[in-house]
Amino acid sequence: MNRFKYASVILLAFVLFLGQPVKADEGMWLPMLIGKNYEQMKKQGFKLTPEDLYSVNKASIKDAIVSFGGFCTGEIVSKNGLIFTNHHCGYDAAASNSTPENNILDNGFYAKSFQEEKPINGLFVRFLVRMEDVTPKVMAAIVGVEEKDKASKIAEISKKITTDATLGTSMEADVRDIYKSNQFLLFIYERFNDIRLVGIPSQSIGKFGGDTDNWEWPRHTGDFSVFRVYADAENKAAAYSVNNKPYTPKKSLPISIKGIKNGDFSMVYGYPGRTDRYLTSYGVRMATEKTNPTIVKLRDIRLKAWKEEMDKSLDTRLKLSSQYANIANYWKYFIGQTEQLKRLKIEEEKQKQEEGFTNWAASSPVNVNLIGAYKNAYAIYEPYAVHLTYVNEGLLASAFIRNANQIGNMIKSMNARKEDVAYQTQVKQNFNILVNNYQNTYSENADKKIFAQILTSFYQDVPKSQHPKFITLILENYWKGSSEASFKNYADHLWEKSNLIDPEKMRKFLSNPSLEALENDPAYLYASNLIPQDYIRNNFGSVFSDFQIEKNRLDNLYLKALTEKNKGNLAYPDANSTMRISYGAIQNYSPKDGIMYDIKTSIDGMVAKYKPGNEEFDLPKSLLEAYSKRDFREYAEAGTLPVGFISNNDITGGNSGSPVLNGNGELIGIAFDGNWEAMSGDIAFDKQYKRTISVDIRFVLWCIDVIGGAKNLIDELDIKTNKLTVPKDKLILKKQ
Repeated sequence: MNRFKYASVILLAFVLFLGQPVKADEGMWLPMLIGKNYEQMKKQGFKLTPEDLYSVNKASIKDAIVSFGGFCTGEIVSKNGLIFTNHHCGYDAAASNSTPENNILDNGFYAKSFQEEKPINGLFVRFLVRMEDVTPKVMAAIVGVEEKDKASKIAEISKKITTDATLGTSMEADVRDIYKSNQFLLFIYERFNDIRLVGIPSQSIGKFGGDTDNWEWPRHTGDFSVFRVYADAENKAAAYSVNNKPYTPKKSLPISIKGIKNGDFSMVYGYPGRTDRYLTSYGVRMATEKTNPTIVKLRDIRLKAWKEEMDKSLDTRLKLSSQYANIANYWKYFIGQTEQLKRLKIEEEKQKQEEGFTNWAASSPVNVNLIGAYKNAYAIYEPYAVHLTYVNEGLLASAFIRNANQIGNMIKSMNARKEDVAYQTQVKQNFNILVNNYQNTYSENADKKIFAQILTSFYQDVPKSQHPKFITLILENYWKGSSEASFKNYADHLWEKSNLIDPEKMRKFLSNPSLEALENDPAYLYASNLIPQDYIRNNFGSVFSDFQIEKNRLDNLYLKALTEKNKGNLAYPDANSTMRISYGAIQNYSPKDGIMYDIKTSIDGMVAKYKPGNEEFDLPKSLLEAYSKRDFREYAEAGTLPVGFISNNDITGGNSGSPVLNGNGELIGIAFDGNWEAMSGDIAFDKQYKRTISVDIRFVLWCIDVIGGAKNLIDELDIKTNKLTVPKDKLILKKQ
């Protein structure tokens, strides 16, 4: 049996396994294959058909789900292309449109007409058109290819597949591997680039609870924002134009304000980022002992420096708030992941599984030494793990480093094409864009402090035997009695002498750039040591590339072997930023003995946390006034207003903004977070603790309607209520 035929058999095995029952709350499923789980979904309360979820022949729920900017999920909720997503997904759009004079980030914003909606430069959404299995094409292309060349060969054939699939169209395409490169799928997308901000609550609602409540339940955060897709006169994707019109989608989601109860069916539909559920015990140990603590330390340096400056002025806070929020979110995540991996003893659990696997594989020449091979690979690489984490999270954290190398390439290209006037003009326009973007988040005090402190930490944490020569030279030339003082001295030198750090000096230099001046600029000389591929090759040799090649090989074999070993059991693929469905139920849980968490939170709990003027727990006057009047309207339940709820759906990063749907396919909430007790979820799903935290759609509508006064937006929506609607011709009028 040749390798191609063997790969086809394995693929068939994976697909067949998708027909077996599984814990309903675990797994992020490909919608093309969700029909294999259909009977289980029906038992839990799902009332639609598989074709209602995913179809290429008719409008289905997939057509109402968008990849939002490539970093979040959004859902279409009206026939005019209205999108709901999370507040933190729309945070940068609000921050970039805020000034001290018109501070929509702090005050909130709701457009009362199409004309008031705000274009957002660079933001896009993608609709999935279809997905297709291209495993045979990829597998045929890598027959006989050496392990070290497989990744480049897969990239080559994937490019050909996507080019052929989109030829003569405006579509985009990706080929993604699943099951650790045992299967390959083609995803065809339609991309829209004219996306406008329609509404966002004040930051005190959208970020209520701040870092204190982040990743925690009970939660009282109104984490939502509203956007709209625009298209040309023919309803086709187009660049921004004042003549564009709201997009008419194939499908929009109805909204239910009927309420929820414990045990109700729930489904999350979106674009989860990355999980690594098949990671070995060696990978878990490296994460908990090496990489995660290093990431937390380096992010802590940035957060503290930014916060110190943000507290000094409103202008600085608006400038830095988006990047601060982005870094802070996963700073706490990595703290929680490490804590829960240890608490749940995931490394030990994986070791038991690996021991059982090795016993099973004793008679298999291919698999008998598989776990031992993992051990050897990690033993060689692990001493470098902290260093590599410093490269990604530390040495390249300063924006001027990335800019300097990019500017260097652009100036060299200009010199090589001096006679090309159009090219010279284009590059200078690109310079302006680069400087403007950089200036939007530049803070001299914070950036200089971060730079010096990260170099100091690198010097202390990375083994001296791994220090690159330029670090040693910096200390020799700028020594001030200690590594900390020396790196601070070096930072002062760079900021004083370079034309590539301060935005105004940069702008002046780039108005008439000189290659000679560039090559003598101290910031450029420093940055040239940190071209990622060169740095890794010069300082790691082949250790990193060898590890990646070997791990990919072992992962591929391990998944094949697990499929054979666990025959009859379901194997779901890791998330990889492609469209997925997870299904389960609205479900309470007990975080510890003697405590039971309810499924819901309400505005009563929100107001109970209220602290006037507090950065994390303040609330706007408009909300407090409506609360004091108990003005909850049709969004009320049991005399109060629901704010959030939990379900046992399986989600991860990228699911932010995903719709939470009931058994009728109606929108009941917007997913935005996981819970602290299950922060291990990207590596190990825990049935007892794993919960998805969502903002209740009734709170979203109440904020838009009552707080925002945007009845125009409410009127666009298809809202399902418990109230019976009686046709006007059936009304019996009382005699006057």
